[in-house]
Amino acid sequence: MLTSIKPLQLIAAAVQDGVGSPEVLLPPGASPHHYALRPSDVRRVREVALLYWIGPDLESFLPRVLAGRSQPSVAVMDLPGMHLRHYAEGHDDHDQAHDEHAEPEPAVADEHDQDHRPGSVDAHLWLLPANARVIATRMAADLSAADPANAARYQANLVAFGKRLEALDQRLKQRLSGVADKPYFVFHEAYDYFEAAYGLQHAGVFSVLGEVQPGARHVAAMRTRLEQAGPSCVFSEPPLRPRLAETLIAGLPATLAELDTMGASLVVDGNGYTTLLDNLGNDLAECLNAL
Repeated sequence: MLTSIKPLQLIAAAVQDGVGSPEVLLPPGASPHHYALRPSDVRRVREVALLYWIGPDLESFLPRVLAGRSQPSVAVMDLPGMHLRHYAEGHDDHDQAHDEHAEPEPAVADEHDQDHRPGSVDAHLWLLPANARVIATRMAADLSAADPANAARYQANLVAFGKRLEALDQRLKQRLSGVADKPYFVFHEAYDYFEAAYGLQHAGVFSVLGEVQPGARHVAAMRTRLEQAGPSCVFSEPPLRPRLAETLIAGLPATLAELDTMGASLVVDGNGYTTLLDNLGNDLAECLNAL
């Protein structure tokens, strides 16, 4: 089995626990939005029996290569029962400062923003435990059909995974129930599924391109939002922290922290997916509770 990204690999590992180990296409730290496939990647994609990916709203580099497969692949965003969200019209919470009379400033759009068009599907669907259950159910069915000798084990693993998801959901609800009113900002609009499930809402998205420093007007607009928010958290995603992050919060009651949606450093085992979401909840709660 091959998955496109680490979170899907972690879900697959829960289903295959004790039987096999799923592989992943993207290396740690690679962006699923703009990955460039190597010839060896193309061979893996075309030859593996079972392949799972999110869908063209995330891995835009895959459809052309998938056309060369002799067997179908599974775009999990199309599975029946998936809860899908769409990016809101307007993006009012984005701190994009514009002045039609001002001189042009360097582009400050996040590298993912072109995939975040209003009305398009939010592809970060693995951050909702209910979606992980749907994905795991399909994986267990496919594995059972491909490997009947271990079908009972796959189904038992699916049941155990479901129980862990229920316990995870309760932990996260309890852990995050007291921080819903605490302000925080992010550098990537990737958390809506998780936020909707646990009553959270980011106060703004600071969209910046890693290699382009925004102009003074844009930085001033972001700092104004932070000043208005008072004590707050500003979360980036590993492995990179935007270069202006430290400058942005200098002298303000804001705390820098990280939220890892991909689990790049996690061990691939039966508990990997629940650890991914546990860590996300812990990191949010730790920073917000300290405000």
